[in-house]
Order: sequence, then C-alpha cells, then structure tokens
Amino acid sequence: MSLVWTDVLDIAIELAEKYPETDPLTVNFVDLRRWVMELEGFDDDPNRCGEKILEAIQGAWIEEAS
Repeated sequence: MSLVWTDVLDIAIELAEKYPETDPLTVNFVDLRRWVMELEGFDDDPNRCGEKILEAIQGAWIEEAS
C-alpha cells in the first residue's frame, strides 16, 4: 500500500504503531514531516506537505493514541 500526504488517518495509525512511547503533542512539525516521509510505503512529493496537513496528521495521531 502506498501512502500519500492526504492519507491522514492511515499515516496517524502507522505513526502510533511505530512510535508507541511518543506523545504526539511533543512532536514538532519538522520531525513529524521527516517521520512521515520515512514510513514504509510512503510515496509522495515532499513539497506537497504543508502546515495544515501536518496539523491534521498530528490531530489524528493524538486521537489514535488516546
């Protein structure tokens, strides 16, 4: 399965599984962007990512972690 920036929920699930001990509220957007791009199966243009997408991913990760 290939992930792209707009797969917010799928990305959040992957991050929650890969970083179970991490509080998503403590992750800055620079690290979050890098971690998303490092996910297995992620295949999208890094330039298509903006602050709104990162906010949505972080929000979904917070929901997934709670």
